[in-house]
Amino acid sequence: MFIHRELLLLILGLTLDGRVHTAEIIGGHDAVPHSKPYMALIKMLNENGKTSHCCGFLLNQDFVMTAAHCQAKFYSVLLGLHNYHKRDGVQQIDVKQIYPHKDFPHDNKNDIMLLELSSKANFTENVKPIALADKDVSPKSCVVSGWGRTERKNEKSLSLTLKEVNVTLNYNKTYALDNMYCSKGAAGPGYGDSGGPLVCEDGKAYGVVSFYRGQNLTYFTKIPDYTSWIEKAMKHD
Repeated sequence: MFIHRELLLLILGLTLDGRVHTAEIIGGHDAVPHSKPYMALIKMLNENGKTSHCCGFLLNQDFVMTAAHCQAKFYSVLLGLHNYHKRDGVQQIDVKQIYPHKDFPHDNKNDIMLLELSSKANFTENVKPIALADKDVSPKSCVVSGWGRTERKNEKSLSLTLKEVNVTLNYNKTYALDNMYCSKGAAGPGYGDSGGPLVCEDGKAYGVVSFYRGQNLTYFTKIPDYTSWIEKAMKHD
């Protein structure tokens, strides 16, 4: 199958203690077109001149949230996208300022970043923000979505359409990490959907896709633990 060359992802092979940053939907299915109007595809130009992609999600007209390990020289955000080859109504907005957490990557934690858009997003039926969870109520049943690879060992199995997959959060102390949610199972994000949202039962974003660590474990930065930081970053404090 022909894959548009702009979708060739740079695999984010940052490994710490066997951890690999993630970016793909494994074992999922096509999302209903535009059913997740907060989703953003982030096109990145790196220092070496190569392009790569992360996912993110719209918070308001000015900010998109993603993972702090999605570092690049230049960013452009696509909003209102479902099929990469169908751009009608899609808004493409450059990023004027990034706000990665100042303590990333200490112990691979604090993997959260805000992107300030160079112009305001225009809210439409296909472009809408998502609310952030401000309290950790121990959600269990959640959904992750993205445009990344659909097979862990096939670098060409990229999706041109937005995929989604259900994940169940695991609170076993064996897998617990500070400021992180964890899901366990073969289905879920893997190498390629970094920065996408973990959306749970109440429709709010609880986490940011961060890394995969073998044993089918996926970790998500826990948004409720960063409420104060998010508010300050948006005010440029």
